[in-house]
Amino acid sequence: MLNEIIPAALNDQRLDRIVALVADVSRASAASLIQAGGVVVDGVCAETGKTKIAEGQSISIDTALLPKKELPTADATVILDVVYDDTDIVVINKNAGLVVHPGAGNPTGTMVNGALAMFPEMASAGDPLRPGVVHRLDAGTTGLMVMAKTQAAYEALVDALSKREVKRTYLALVWGHPTVLSGTIDAPIGRDQKDPTRMGVVVDGKAARTRFEVKSKFDLPLPSSLVECNLETGRTHQIRVHLESIGHPVVGDSTYGGARSSLSAPRPMLHAAQLAFLHPISGQSMSFEAEMPDDMKALLARCS
Repeated sequence: MLNEIIPAALNDQRLDRIVALVADVSRASAASLIQAGGVVVDGVCAETGKTKIAEGQSISIDTALLPKKELPTADATVILDVVYDDTDIVVINKNAGLVVHPGAGNPTGTMVNGALAMFPEMASAGDPLRPGVVHRLDAGTTGLMVMAKTQAAYEALVDALSKREVKRTYLALVWGHPTVLSGTIDAPIGRDQKDPTRMGVVVDGKAARTRFEVKSKFDLPLPSSLVECNLETGRTHQIRVHLESIGHPVVGDSTYGGARSSLSAPRPMLHAAQLAFLHPISGQSMSFEAEMPDDMKALLARCS
């Protein structure tokens, strides 16, 4: 059962859309769930998904009535760039465009499907619907991710992430020149009040901190900068949202104001370049680096 108090970002939205967002299902599945009597609004069973819901109302979603999701299967056609693996973990350098795990709109062809083909034991680690996944990268973001092969490794990595013991360093090409060479963006992140499919800096959001340092500045074809970012928290779209909030969106990021014709890019120019943590079982210090991908190198070569 999922219980949710409707935030300002979802005020005056249709119930079926809210259910789809909260339960991470398609609109069609949300509508079917409502028709089956699986959604309660302010203590009353909802009859239609067309009803507009207001901020502060409460909804309860009986996920047991949702169609059972199929567990992800192995797919050897998904090729992964494995940087390191042992009996407990695997570190992968994710390619651009690769979705991390199956979900609404992406039932197959994900990194999880490819990982299961290489490491079938991963099926028993963590959430059966997204086995091995302890943190994620957006589909358009490239770079390093660690996945768990065993339940013990999964639990230890999740704990380390929650304690901020995993160091994740990103490189981002952003528009403009930040007014300071380094700093910390400390701003809560939640659903954008105007568009609930986006995230944004909102007063009632979850705490989020990103440290940044300007590595290079460019003036042509327009002012831009290469920025190094370190995550202290791991909110959805955190770096992209935080950089947009200070007026320097990531180049190529059409969702958060970074898509411009003067320096066009097929994706957000964001790369998870370094990853460091203590091995979840042995305790050994682990550190990895991933070279900047070719498309990002080519774009930087156009800047001067």
